[in-house]
Amino acid sequence: MGRPALNRRHFLAGLGGLTVAGSLGFAALGTGADALASSASTRVRYWNLFSGGDGANMIAMLDAFRKANPGIDVQDSTLQWGSPFYTKLAMAAAGNRAPDLGVMHLGRVAGFSPGRLLDPWDVGLLAKYGVREADFNPELWKRAVIDGKLYALPLDIHVQLCFYRKDVLKKAGLLGDDGRIVPVTSTDEWFDVLKKAKKATKEGLQTIGLWVNDQNFQWWFFVAFYTQLGGTWFNAANTEVTFDTDKATQVLEFLRRHITDGYANPGFGGGAGAEQFLNGAPFVWEGNWSVPVFSGAKLDYGATPLPPVFGKQATHAESHSFVLPHQSDRGGATNEAAHQLAAYIVQHAQQWAAGGHIPAYTPTLSTAAYKKLNPQSEYVTAMDHQATEPKVWFAGSTGILAQRVGPIVVSSTLGSAKPEAVARRMKGALTQLLAMKNPMDGKTAAQGGAIA
Repeated sequence: MGRPALNRRHFLAGLGGLTVAGSLGFAALGTGADALASSASTRVRYWNLFSGGDGANMIAMLDAFRKANPGIDVQDSTLQWGSPFYTKLAMAAAGNRAPDLGVMHLGRVAGFSPGRLLDPWDVGLLAKYGVREADFNPELWKRAVIDGKLYALPLDIHVQLCFYRKDVLKKAGLLGDDGRIVPVTSTDEWFDVLKKAKKATKEGLQTIGLWVNDQNFQWWFFVAFYTQLGGTWFNAANTEVTFDTDKATQVLEFLRRHITDGYANPGFGGGAGAEQFLNGAPFVWEGNWSVPVFSGAKLDYGATPLPPVFGKQATHAESHSFVLPHQSDRGGATNEAAHQLAAYIVQHAQQWAAGGHIPAYTPTLSTAAYKKLNPQSEYVTAMDHQATEPKVWFAGSTGILAQRVGPIVVSSTLGSAKPEAVARRMKGALTQLLAMKNPMDGKTAAQGGAIA
């Protein structure tokens, strides 16, 4: 390939940078390492959805790659998070205008028509650049395999956590000798912890923030505790709903009790839980992406996976993963450079861990540098007990499953519907979704080859 052409980000920068880029759904990224005068012989076009702190960390890793590999010009573009990103990625792949490398939530891969809109990874090329299956959690790697081929390369897992204020819990007698929250193994123990913490909480603050009116968070929490109970969703062939309404009811009653017992205030919606935590509330259930916020505020706090109140450890987890959007002519130096770039980022994810994410590349987790990270090293065990959505086309971050079932969970948590009735409604919604056809390829879950 000849000298890389002027890329879209360079063009946008010339028209006024971020303002113009934002109007087109992109954000300009990168540094002088990706300058117009690049003499690189190979170009890799890379689309991602990382903004804020994650965006800054990704830029740092990309710039490190550019410095180490001056022969590869990485042209990175950041698109709007959520459905807009997936829509643009699908349209680009379908129209043979796809980037060389992209990022997706692992839960969305099964629904992205692998083999049609996504190309499989060359595991031989990944191994050439130091990335092998043995370096990943087995269950995480398995989720990335569809019809025997690897369609996603996990960068991390990001999980829902129980953040706690050590100053408040120490006052309440809820810290162990190791300076961490006392162990909790049942619902009774958990509500006893909340009762003691409430007595040590400043007036005007709720005891725990758990996004009681947010469909995504409530769904994520449900997935975690339903998994703790050993609940299942569908049979192996994805032809039958195996959702257990009795177990679902237990989870719904547990979530609801946080409000009825006065520990969570339904009037504090959205991100108010995090704000209250900053102001002295003892607990908040949040994603690990809140770590930079709480650490930046210099709080004396800890973070653990969601409490195993039903006897089994499981906390909701998703994964940012690298994918190869379909290209009819994929191959050659550009394809190899895309493999090299993804492998490099995965292996150099210490910077990524600063954002709270747990690196998927397990050798990173055993390094002295990672073990020094707090509270990251406290919740790293979440890698071994991930509660994930079923591996079907309608699941995954911002997917149809959360959109359909999340609001139903919220109706129980807020008390507008009874848990038993909500559990039945959830099963009905799952039945409808199982019969739906994926608009990407016109296949139902049973026809889509979504089983590893």
